Amino acid sequence: MTQFAVLDALLAGAYESGITVAEVRDRGDFGIGCCEHLGGEVIILDGAVYECTVDAPPARMADDDILPFVDVCPSRDVPGVDVVDADLPALTAAIESELVSRNLFHAVRVDGVVATLRIRVTRRQQHPYRPLADVTRDQVETELAGIRGTLVGFWAPSIYQGITVAGLHLHFLADDRSVGGHVLEATIGVGQLRVVAYPRFHLHLPTDPHFLRTELTHDDDHRIVTVEGGAR
Repeated sequence: MTQFAVLDALLAGAYESGITVAEVRDRGDFGIGCCEHLGGEVIILDGAVYECTVDAPPARMADDDILPFVDVCPSRDVPGVDVVDADLPALTAAIESELVSRNLFHAVRVDGVVATLRIRVTRRQQHPYRPLADVTRDQVETELAGIRGTLVGFWAPSIYQGITVAGLHLHFLADDRSVGGHVLEATIGVGQLRVVAYPRFHLHLPTDPHFLRTELTHDDDHRIVTVEGGAR
């Protein structure tokens, strides 16, 4: 899998630059990320890149659109596992039972009916850019029930906390493309879970002046737990 930027950069407000959608699609057809200036959540599904913003339904992104943070990989077809009446802790347990190793990255996909769902979308920021923890205080949350769609995301080893989100990080996209966003809470009614391991991790760092002069540290994990909600 390939990642552009690091989570601690978003936490520090260093997200001026990014990678183009065209470059992302060259690296895979499955993944998650965020929109330019944190103006929404991104889902990469079956080769299409969707932006979920506060003022419109999910829409396909153009090749020259910019993503300041993204995780992407080439999808692989593997057998699915049935998941029924599973809240987020139960889903996490089901995913972790499918892991090849807790030291590898895994892509996670769940297709089916989500009985209950709480998702968020962040608002586009203006310079000077606020840290992610401040941005999420103004996030727009949506609660849904009985919606068919796909959970898209990754499970990452704990040693990569701060580089990315350790544990489970999920986004959601409705089948009818009416709604999507970052998953805070979810209960799967009935679904098919697929988990794929990736032993190679390619990290691309920004080179814009803001990133280069911002010394990143990883002092308090609680910031990540706060901004990522219940999906860990």
